[in-house]
Amino acid sequence: MDWQALVLSLELAILTTLILLPVGLLCGRALAYGRFRGRALVEALILLPLVMPPTVLGFYLLTGLAATGPAGRLWQALTGGTLAFSFSGLVLASVIVNLPFAIQPAQNAFEAIPRDLREAAACCGMSPLQAVRRVELPLAWPGILTGLIMSFAHTLGEFGVVLMVGGSIPGETRTLAIAIYDRTQALDMRAAGTMATALMLISILTVSTTLLLSRRNRRRHV
Repeated sequence: MDWQALVLSLELAILTTLILLPVGLLCGRALAYGRFRGRALVEALILLPLVMPPTVLGFYLLTGLAATGPAGRLWQALTGGTLAFSFSGLVLASVIVNLPFAIQPAQNAFEAIPRDLREAAACCGMSPLQAVRRVELPLAWPGILTGLIMSFAHTLGEFGVVLMVGGSIPGETRTLAIAIYDRTQALDMRAAGTMATALMLISILTVSTTLLLSRRNRRRHV
């Protein structure tokens, strides 16, 4: 087991999930209730990482995060460092790749809240912020949590984008998925098998938790 790669993968997944918590919540609610021009285009752009080949998405992200790209130049001007082939760039790329996993479940959860409940909260004198905190968030929370769990698990197993944007720098960008690839290339099948088993167990745990939360959410709305 490459423990350094496992720790780095967990750090990347935790940071990505923490960043996506407010992003998924705000964007999911805005898309659920907002009616604005260009909404279909925004939803399509959010879902794009699901259908684009990871190497293609990784190529465009690498182009944008490189020292000659817009995000790379801005980051270099602010910090003096580089985004491409760094852990910071890996976090940014991971957040972009996981946007649909965090936003879509949150959007579905907010859309499932009956309009009558929101209108009743307003009739009871609740401010919009109080209605969100006391009515919407408790009802939508299982969907939001499902999205965060899926984002965490997807980050742990992401390969194509991580390889394109971060490469395989030990202790900096080599995640567990990249370490499995490296060990397989070196014909060290025992080590690769151990790490692959760890990722598979995490995936099973994630799917089980997601299904459990989905069933509880459906029972709550019956």
